[in-house]
Amino acid sequence: MATIRFTQSTTATPEQFIAGLTDFGPGRGDLFGNSTDGYLKVHSQSPGHADVTEGSNGIWERLSYDWTDPHHIVLKTTESNLWGPGSGHEYTLTERPDGKTDIAVVVDRVGMGVKGKLLGALLTVGGRRILGKAFEKTLRAIERRG
Repeated sequence: MATIRFTQSTTATPEQFIAGLTDFGPGRGDLFGNSTDGYLKVHSQSPGHADVTEGSNGIWERLSYDWTDPHHIVLKTTESNLWGPGSGHEYTLTERPDGKTDIAVVVDRVGMGVKGKLLGALLTVGGRRILGKAFEKTLRAIERRG
């Protein structure tokens, strides 16, 4: 299992971050590079919750989103072609006195099959840098929406 942790700051408010994270409309890939419109399917959505399949480049996962606590958002992988039970994402949002928001990110990856296990091993080594860079692009895109 690969667990990747990092924290980044943004000028976006927690509300703006959640609005971007839970925007499951066309163009989601503009915010999240690993979520293209061709893979996107919203199975259900209710206040504070969503069941969504997303992915890109042959990798997909179905995620159960829970943002009922606006400072701790949890995405659990319920189905995937690479990631098994115990996989998912957590975002803990902390508002700072200077108006910025710190976002602590935890990504858990339990690889399934040869490809999933190999990718999980690679994430153990370089995941913080790779996922951190992608998340930084996401935050800048959310800020521009803002």
